[in-house]
Amino acid sequence: MPDIRDPERSEQGSAPRVSAGGSVPRSRQRRPLVHPGAWWLWSLALGTAATRTGNPLLLGLLIAVSAYVVSTCRPRSPDARSYTAFLRLALAVLLIRLVFAVALGSPVPGTHTLLTLPEVPLPHWAQGIRLGGEVTAESLLFAFYDGLRLAALLVCVGAANALANPARLLKSLPGALYETGVAVVVALTFAPNLIVDVHRLRAARRLRGRPDSGIRGLLQVGLPVLEGALERSVALAAAMDARGYGRTAEVPAPVRRTTTALTLGGLLGVCAGTYGLLTAEAGTYGLPLLLAGVTASLAGLRLGGRRSLRTRYRPDRWDARAWLVTASGAVPAALLTLAAATDPAALAPSVVPLTAPTLPLWPAAAVLVALLPACVAPTPKEPS
Repeated sequence: MPDIRDPERSEQGSAPRVSAGGSVPRSRQRRPLVHPGAWWLWSLALGTAATRTGNPLLLGLLIAVSAYVVSTCRPRSPDARSYTAFLRLALAVLLIRLVFAVALGSPVPGTHTLLTLPEVPLPHWAQGIRLGGEVTAESLLFAFYDGLRLAALLVCVGAANALANPARLLKSLPGALYETGVAVVVALTFAPNLIVDVHRLRAARRLRGRPDSGIRGLLQVGLPVLEGALERSVALAAAMDARGYGRTAEVPAPVRRTTTALTLGGLLGVCAGTYGLLTAEAGTYGLPLLLAGVTASLAGLRLGGRRSLRTRYRPDRWDARAWLVTASGAVPAALLTLAAATDPAALAPSVVPLTAPTLPLWPAAAVLVALLPACVAPTPKEPS
């Protein structure tokens, strides 16, 4: 008997086998996927935690946690391969930061000279910039900590791209943000589509016995990838035009004016409330103004959604697993922010004078909380 296919099963592989009675066994039923917004919140929270520390041990732990969760929970789809590309990009950023520190110097003073490069004399208008000269251990360590922080942030963004399908995330946006969400989704899917094209073209070249690595292979693969991206963009534009993208419904003028007033007033309230929270003089009214601005903005988005004619087929539900995934990312972000304020020396090791970084226990335990999605939302195995 042929299998019954689920149209939304592209991220999970083949459909489960159906028994003779036409029902799917309970042990092989497809488990609902975690809400994509939860994965993005989890990844952005880990990225926030990475920006709060310069400790290489904590940053390495953050990268290891995100890599383990991605290997356990990412769906079986071609887009999920983009995580490897983000890892390579993070490594390239780290190496470039070190090269710049060696070639252009660093503002960090140091006494432990590792090597001395020939210094190129520069004109007087380029004072403060040097090419070559002494390379100290302090400047290299400072550049390594700084580059590793940015690399960890890129890895966290790559985890979000590998774990959450942007098309599914688009379905969860309110109607007022649908057009903006489409533009963001197209931008987010650009890198995964390019990576899939590169893998496909390199495999085709290997089958034909042609080189797929090095400068020559890169040049031979780059042009077809660019051509495919242009053709895909033209096809997408034609499909959006054929489906009536951008059409709006008729909304009474009072509703439009109310929507505009609520949205603009809410945004101004959010800005004023945030400023009030950041300054001591306006701390009394900062929080109420921020809450009022958020409420007004949400009401404006709710009314603005009436202009968008769209439906949702099988929308993703925000269930208990989504709350757990989001909370497991928020805990490291909150605790590392608190640790940066209470014990900055542990989260930012000193390079002048040189000190060996130590692993603070409770911030490290907070980072390990982000492993919770590997237990509550693993990718189900394919039925045999």
